[in-house]
Amino acid sequence: MTHSFVLHIPDAELEPEPLAPGQIVSGTPEVTGKVVWESEDGRQVRGVWQITPGVVTDTEADELFVVISGSATIEVEGGPTLTVGPGDLAVLREGDRTTWTVHETLRKAYAINL
Repeated sequence: MTHSFVLHIPDAELEPEPLAPGQIVSGTPEVTGKVVWESEDGRQVRGVWQITPGVVTDTEADELFVVISGSATIEVEGGPTLTVGPGDLAVLREGDRTTWTVHETLRKAYAINL
């Protein structure tokens, strides 16, 4: 997008972003998302992401996100355990190895730097 814009996050239509089978620890979580802005060099990405209940692992990028709805516990290997819910702002560091336990479908707005 080349112009300023607004997006109502709770109603944003998202597209499937399948998890790799090795990421799923338990349950049948499904991920959807939408990139709403990306820098010309592809190093900055902004978007909306959602995951249904279950437990998954990930290796994080440098990310700031705000939870819009739902809740999860994010265990950072060798670091803190984060409990997030609506209105919470969280920061994950590039290379963090995480385990997400999603209690209720979580939707977040994010800004990632690659």
